[in-house]
Amino acid sequence: MMVRDFGDDDWPGVWRIIRDVVTGQETFPYDPRMTEPQARAMWIESPPGRTVVAVADGRVLGTAKMGPNRPGPGAHVSTASFMVAPDARGSGVGTALCAFALDWARADGYAAMQFNAVVESNHAAVHLYRKQGFDILATVPRAFAHPTLGRVGLHLMYQEF
Repeated sequence: MMVRDFGDDDWPGVWRIIRDVVTGQETFPYDPRMTEPQARAMWIESPPGRTVVAVADGRVLGTAKMGPNRPGPGAHVSTASFMVAPDARGSGVGTALCAFALDWARADGYAAMQFNAVVESNHAAVHLYRKQGFDILATVPRAFAHPTLGRVGLHLMYQEF
């Protein structure tokens, strides 16, 4: 598996992943009615941000987007989001994407990375982020409407470099 910059030819694979994740409504607070053009506009970052894909055998297994968490006085803190194809979960794709984003943020001079809305019932992601050095700073109770669990919390997670 290789993590590399997103190219236009990657979009069909990235869109499939985004569509599956967003319509599943279990891990991202995005509108499940999001259209393909809306998804592309939301996911593909412009500089100083970056969008990457994890690929193996010509297939997009996962994708990440990263950039400043906020503009202006908050631009020294980065953020990132990750999505992995359902059949590639548990195979190290998320770990590779997260490590890539952390390395990118450090190399670009960011002081920290912050995740604004990690669904607390997404145990695999929470475990991965904690293993990569993130702390849970706060949890907003019942802020995410999970399709089977009802309202669950959203974690604010942070790692200072």
